[in-house]
Amino acid sequence: MIRFALAAAAGALGVAALAAALFEGGTLVALALHGAGAALAALGLARSHPHSALGLANLVTLLRMMLVAVLAAPLVPGGSAAGWVVVALAAVALALDGVDGWLARRQGLASGFGARFDMEVDSALALVLAALAWAEGTVGPVVLLLGLPRYVFVAASRVLPWLDGPLPDRRSRKLVCVVQIATLIALHLPGLPAAMAPPLVLAVTAALLWSFGRDVLWLWRARG
Repeated sequence: MIRFALAAAAGALGVAALAAALFEGGTLVALALHGAGAALAALGLARSHPHSALGLANLVTLLRMMLVAVLAAPLVPGGSAAGWVVVALAAVALALDGVDGWLARRQGLASGFGARFDMEVDSALALVLAALAWAEGTVGPVVLLLGLPRYVFVAASRVLPWLDGPLPDRRSRKLVCVVQIATLIALHLPGLPAAMAPPLVLAVTAALLWSFGRDVLWLWRARG
């Protein structure tokens, strides 16, 4: 826990420096998001991390969370972001997504906390990229369909507790997640034809609905 707190504190300095260097304004937003994420992660670490060592995997996920926090900086009123900067930061965050799980398995430090931490960072990355695409006018509010599914699912599980049950591991779920985030990154590519954005968003939304729908059906059948 102490190591995680120290890493998160050092990460806050990195978030502030990157946000200030890459974007005009929004440093406080980036720091607030990083602080909230670190606090929630610390709670999860205390509850469901059975190992004495923190592990490199969780540090990589923390780095990914830092990048998400920096990406949120341009969301302040009047903020803006250069497309290639967003693409570069988000691409690094996506590329590191496969590294943390591999490190956890290699070090023998896989845990429920690590898996949940990784998933929540993925969800936050998708939501921030979707909000940025809308704020920049790349596509309309329909893009939020690519950023909100996880949060709608969690909210629904508060009303329907059986939705909070364990799910079988599926490669297709991970593939859809990668496609979701890769598409959100692509929406920030400079020169992307405006006509391509809406059908691209709708196509990936359909894939997300299929993935979540299959999980909901599985949980409903297993609710007893």
